[in-house]
Amino acid sequence: MSTKSNAQITEQYLEVILPEQLSSQLVRKLPLEFLKKQCAIPITLKNGQVAVALADMLNIEAYDAIAAVLAQPCSRVVCPVSEIEQAISRCYYQSTSIESDNKTPDMQDSSDNDEDVDDSSIQTRAEDLLNIANKAPVIKLVNKIFFQAVHRRASDIHIEPYENEARIRFRIDGVLHDVFTLPKQQIAALLSRLKIMANLNIAERRLPQDGQSRVKIGQNLVDIRVSVIPTLGGERIVLRLLDKSNCILGLSDIGYSQEVLNHFRSMIGLSHGIILLTGPTGSGKTTSLYAAMNELNCEERNILTVEDPIEYQLPGVGQMQVKPKINLTFANCLRHILRQDPDVIMIGEIRDAETAEIAIQASLTGHLVLSTLHTNDSASAITRLIDMGIEPYLISSSVIAVMAQRLVRIICPQCKRPCSPQEQAVSLWSENEKISAAGKKFYKGIGCKNCLESGYLGRTGIFELLAIDDDIRELIIKRQGSHIIKEAAVQKGMGTLREDGLRKAFAGETTIEEVCRVTQDSIQTNVGITEHVGS
Repeated sequence: MSTKSNAQITEQYLEVILPEQLSSQLVRKLPLEFLKKQCAIPITLKNGQVAVALADMLNIEAYDAIAAVLAQPCSRVVCPVSEIEQAISRCYYQSTSIESDNKTPDMQDSSDNDEDVDDSSIQTRAEDLLNIANKAPVIKLVNKIFFQAVHRRASDIHIEPYENEARIRFRIDGVLHDVFTLPKQQIAALLSRLKIMANLNIAERRLPQDGQSRVKIGQNLVDIRVSVIPTLGGERIVLRLLDKSNCILGLSDIGYSQEVLNHFRSMIGLSHGIILLTGPTGSGKTTSLYAAMNELNCEERNILTVEDPIEYQLPGVGQMQVKPKINLTFANCLRHILRQDPDVIMIGEIRDAETAEIAIQASLTGHLVLSTLHTNDSASAITRLIDMGIEPYLISSSVIAVMAQRLVRIICPQCKRPCSPQEQAVSLWSENEKISAAGKKFYKGIGCKNCLESGYLGRTGIFELLAIDDDIRELIIKRQGSHIIKEAAVQKGMGTLREDGLRKAFAGETTIEEVCRVTQDSIQTNVGITEHVGS
């Protein structure tokens, strides 16, 4: 230990390491494994002085080693472990260029260097993507794709092969974005690497395959669901990313209005009945289900779920994974779950009449059942169950509420600017007397680095809660259409998806364009936003 270096140390505590304090040039001078092991990273303070951020203030050996490599005076700051690990990851993102590796002509498949793993090991083992030193080029490319996807908050990665190239796209906040393209000759090695990670058959290229994997970025675990299908240009692969480090949201964090939140909480507090959440794929139904489960989870209740797949693990909740290959379907799982004395049952999705019938019988015998359906609005869930072959009297006596939802993008707070809607946008709210645009201000994101020039950062939900009362039950028994049921519910005060979206637009949370996009309004193509001059 150098006495001289210790005399130069000025201790300081930082709660957060800002992006502008990171320098990839400094980090590249040090081995990544050393920084991870010592939980240390060089940073630049506001006054321009170089400092060494340490998780352990007594780790003088690491400080002296970093100062010696940098060959310049350094101060010492103490930071939380999580901040240093995130800083190492962020610095890696900044120093990583996917495009630079796209021109590698000698990329080879790395299957000979990978170990075979079974399904059980996939659930417990996770490769840390920061360990990329001395890896084959294809492994480096795959790791960097995952890094960029996580850094940009992508939920899906699309790898689409065509005649002469392959297009890589990320789905960010529900919208696909082109990222880069790869030469055709590199795709075979890339797909083989991804198949090996998901424990798929790399020799099978004629049939669709599904698998899963898990990677680690610092302390964050990311589960990956892999889907491969054969197309004319080659095998197309879609990777669904699920960050395990994200905490499960509560009901108050999803975006419910206070009125809907209070009503929904009263519904899930009932002892029996079916509550359905509806919407297309990617509308946040599963997130809402987990939020409801988290609210109901207590030692007085026995909660069991049937899911495909299990996306989050809930402590204190018995979760069952569907396995169709061994005939462990939703219906078969439900039959056995009913013998486990449950209070609350969560079904990932009602896909057929058999599952729907068992769910209804469970609700009629004193169980609260939560599940999802793929329908466009809340009233359509009733007609969907009737189309499955369920008798209307069973639906009216078991279903107590239907919640339809969509996800809209939130305006980026850093580039948020006032704007003015064009005249065509007025027709969105002019048809509804409940909502007035008088005195309302509109906003729009102009694009910045914080939101990757999109103008949006994150998403929130818009909702439509249909409570089944006696009047609605009579309409169900008479087999009335979904439009009649919806009209009756609106007359009783139900707020529609469009109304909830417009309220969020008036509040400055989202834009009229987003409301049109997710509600598929007929005047969507006529709606435009013009920014105020000088705003």
